[in-house]
Amino acid sequence: MSDAVIQVKGLKNQFGSHVVHDNLDLTIQRGDITGIVGGSGSGKSVLMRSIIGLQRPVAGTIEMLGETVGPNGIQRGSLLSRKMGVLFQSGALLSSLTVLENIAMPLLEHTDIAKSDALRLAKTKLALVGLPAHAAGLFPSELSGGMVKRAALARALALEPELLFLDEPTAGLDPISAAAFDDLLVTLRNALGFTVFLVTHDLDTLYHSCDRVAVIAEKRIIIHDTLEQVAAFDHPWLKDYFHGPRGRAAASISRQNKER
Repeated sequence: MSDAVIQVKGLKNQFGSHVVHDNLDLTIQRGDITGIVGGSGSGKSVLMRSIIGLQRPVAGTIEMLGETVGPNGIQRGSLLSRKMGVLFQSGALLSSLTVLENIAMPLLEHTDIAKSDALRLAKTKLALVGLPAHAAGLFPSELSGGMVKRAALARALALEPELLFLDEPTAGLDPISAAAFDDLLVTLRNALGFTVFLVTHDLDTLYHSCDRVAVIAEKRIIIHDTLEQVAAFDHPWLKDYFHGPRGRAAASISRQNKER
């Protein structure tokens, strides 16, 4: 029996005359961290937005956790939306709320628990992502880039989702902070068992965190396989991506880490 948690079939996204995706198929298996890669403008974030219901496709079907994503998107407050957490590239924390209030927000929006209980649960998520206790009372403008990403991750995990969607989570971070985030993601996935849909361009993240990689090119998924198989795939963009200087460096670091 298939253990697919996301199934995309025949997806087409189009803006005016510009076709972003055409007959795109993708299946994500439960428990995997799947990296979504592709060139600039290939539609990585558009694909994610289509799956979570923020972008209405022209054609195709999307099923998530056995439920079809409707033509008007997933309705706010629906059971399905409670089963997924989303971390957007900027973090998208509300500047007028403290970190703790930002983390508690999904609990207050999607459950009937009291605010005091929501804040208490938010403190556990704060600790889960490795933020110090004093960060709870800070505002987003007072956080470093790495802390913003961790706070946004804590908010995405507030409802203990089965699916986690991350859009370029290490973008803008220094290498040390990015590596720490990658470590955290793998640790939490192993401990909590959620499935991850990860849009990224970061080769270090792919080598460190991803079980499988899906590549968008020519308006569709041209390969979805293990990193080793994807890196060996005969396609011009993939050759440049994986076998250029940055790709060779990331592969070398990955080999060194595995030998330790």
